Amino acid sequence: MVVALGSLVSGGTASADSLSRYLNLPLVNRDASQGPGGVHPALPTDPATLQRLVGQARGQGLAPSSYQALLFQYWLVETTTRAGIDLASWNPRAGVGANHQNLLKSYRYYEDLQLAHRELQWAGMGGLVGADFGGGLLDYKDATEIFELSRLQPVAHAIVARVNELAGPQAVNSLPDGLRALARVGAKITADDLRQVQGQILVMQKNIFSDLMPMHRAYVVGGLPALREMHEAGIFDDEIMSAWEGIASKKPAAVAAGNARLLQREQGEVINKQWDATRNYKGDVGEAMTYGSTVAAAPSVAGVVPPRDIRQLKVPGRALDGRKVTVSLPLPEWNWSVYEDRWVYISTELLPKYRTQVEYHWPALRAAMSVPYFEQMETHRPTRNLLPLMESVLTSIKVTYQ
Repeated sequence: MVVALGSLVSGGTASADSLSRYLNLPLVNRDASQGPGGVHPALPTDPATLQRLVGQARGQGLAPSSYQALLFQYWLVETTTRAGIDLASWNPRAGVGANHQNLLKSYRYYEDLQLAHRELQWAGMGGLVGADFGGGLLDYKDATEIFELSRLQPVAHAIVARVNELAGPQAVNSLPDGLRALARVGAKITADDLRQVQGQILVMQKNIFSDLMPMHRAYVVGGLPALREMHEAGIFDDEIMSAWEGIASKKPAAVAAGNARLLQREQGEVINKQWDATRNYKGDVGEAMTYGSTVAAAPSVAGVVPPRDIRQLKVPGRALDGRKVTVSLPLPEWNWSVYEDRWVYISTELLPKYRTQVEYHWPALRAAMSVPYFEQMETHRPTRNLLPLMESVLTSIKVTYQ
């Protein structure tokens, strides 16, 4: 491991002046929301240049905290280069079409890491679910033909009206905010709204890659010593370092716990605020779109129950004749964009069932991940089914009288 890290020093020598320009830089674009490129616009994106600069900083015995941004950028460029992505031009705000190849290449890289390293379960699960995520984005891109939000609005309105007829205003008030928002504004959601939400979701996708994939590349190339340097630089905290130590142990329980902590970082720290911003976009618009995505989602991990089938709606009310009633609908009472609800689903469905796949059904999992990623993404277009799913709710509403 020491040799692997030390070899970077011999890659060339940069002048002290050129190195000093890159010391103590803030990570202004760490969350990928400020623009294309890496973690700071002043940093180079050329692998050889970064290798020389990091090697010099190490050779001078500088504290890793002083070259934090440089080190982060080095491992990020190592990762994007390995995945075949041009970091300098990677701009999530450019839209789904411009980022289609970046989606394919990033998730292909996730799955390749899992196939080569059984302990890297976060990467494997991210790759599988990425097909659903990317397929959903392609559906958003083709919204006028496929997602058809304007056609969802009357269906959602009819569902709300039926609940009101069966159980009154009390029951309507107990329906999810997203369903009621879809009934109010579904027909008013514009192509520009779709583009704005697409851009925000693509920012999250790059954000996750930029935060966690450099750690994975460092682990594969330099093992725990490389990760300890990142830790000493302040790129991640003690808990994440402990998670990686558990993963590196290759002991099943420690591997599972370590990967779970990485996933919790992804969802609860890296993109949490961005999901909140997406849900809050233009009030009812973001609420409706994120709820619709929750209804449509169908993760590709074997055995995982779709979000719409977990914690389905049961709303109390009162019938016209005065009797108390409970109305049951095959729709989720929760919204994926809310972290607390999302984490319950992830920790009870995705994590344990993916671990089962890795530990007991590896050949089947390997076969699924060996499919060309373009095919994986094209065969997982979840929102194509959203309209028929919503229409089926109208014939599936149940009433229980008390």
